[in-house]
Amino acid sequence: MIDLNFSKQIDPDTIPCQEKWQLDIVDFLKDWYSPSTTITTKTSGSTGTPKNIKLTKKAMAESAKMTGTFLNLRANDRALLCMPSSYIAGKMMLVRALVWKLHLYCIEPTSHPLENLNMIFTFSAMTPMQVENSLEKLYLIKKLIVGGAQPSFQLVSQLKNQSTDIYESFGMTETISHIALKKISDHEEHPVFKLMPNTKIRVDERGCLCVLPPFLNEEIKTNDLISIISENEFEWKGRIDNVINSGGIKIFPEQVEKQLKSVIDSDFIISSIKDPLLGNKVVIIIAGKKDTDLEEKILDFNFDNKYEKPKEFIYVDSFAKTPTGKIIRKI
Repeated sequence: MIDLNFSKQIDPDTIPCQEKWQLDIVDFLKDWYSPSTTITTKTSGSTGTPKNIKLTKKAMAESAKMTGTFLNLRANDRALLCMPSSYIAGKMMLVRALVWKLHLYCIEPTSHPLENLNMIFTFSAMTPMQVENSLEKLYLIKKLIVGGAQPSFQLVSQLKNQSTDIYESFGMTETISHIALKKISDHEEHPVFKLMPNTKIRVDERGCLCVLPPFLNEEIKTNDLISIISENEFEWKGRIDNVINSGGIKIFPEQVEKQLKSVIDSDFIISSIKDPLLGNKVVIIIAGKKDTDLEEKILDFNFDNKYEKPKEFIYVDSFAKTPTGKIIRKI
C-alpha cells in the first residue's frame, strides 16, 4: 500500500515504485507537477483500438472540484485508489486527492480490492467486477462511484441493502471522467442520470448525446443514444454503432440486455447476423455451455417489443474485456 497525504506536498521520488502499478502513480504525479499544461492518457478501447489523448490539467482539476462538491468531500478525508492509474479513472482519483487534499491510500488494482483492508474510507471508485467481489466489505466505503462498465441487474439489486452511497457514473475519457451520476444504492428506482453542475447537453440529428462540460471549450459529440428528461437529467438508451436494423425495425441491444439481466447470470450480449429475409436478425451470444433451460426462459420472456426476442443462440467460451471489465462487443 502507498499512503499519500495530499494535505502537504508529495515528492514523487520518495514513493516506492518497484511494481508497475506503483510506477504508474509516480509517473502521473511527476507529469502533474511538471511545467506542462496537459496530461496524456488513453481511452478504454471498448469501442475500438485504445488511443492516446491529451487533457489539460486545468480541466481535470475543474472536473475533480465538481465531483468533490457533489460528494461533499473534505480535506483529509480518506480515499482509496484501487483502479489502474494508467487510465482516466485512476488518474482522476489522484487529481481529486490533489485538489481536495485527501489522504489517499493506493493499492495494487485487483478484482478483490477490499480483501485485505479493514479501515474506513470516505470515498473510492471501482469497476462493477470489483464491487461484486467486495459486497461483504462495502461498508468500509461511505461514498462509491462505479464506472468502466454498466453494473448488472443482479449487482444493482444486491446494492439496495448497502449502507454505502453508491453511484453509477456516465462519462468517457474525452469528458475527463464522468459528467453525470445515478444513485443505485437505495430502494427507489433511478433510471436517469443527473448531470454535474453547469454541464450542457443536447441531442443531434441521430439522437446522440452532445455534451459541453463547463471545464471544456468544445462540445463533444458522442455515439450514445439518449432521451433528455430535463435540462439536467437524461436516460441512456445505448450506442448508435450497436443499433440493429432488423426488417426495418430498430433494436437497441443495450436495452434488450437490460431486460434480460434479470434472468441471465453469465456474461452475454445482444448482437446480429445477416439474414436473407430481415437483413439482420437478432441473436444472443452467451458465455458458457449450451443451456436449453435458459433458452426456454429467454424465449418465454416478455420483452418490451416482440421484435427484440433473439432468433438464435450462440455460445462462446468467454468475452474479451477492457481493463475496467467492459465487454468488447466485437466477436
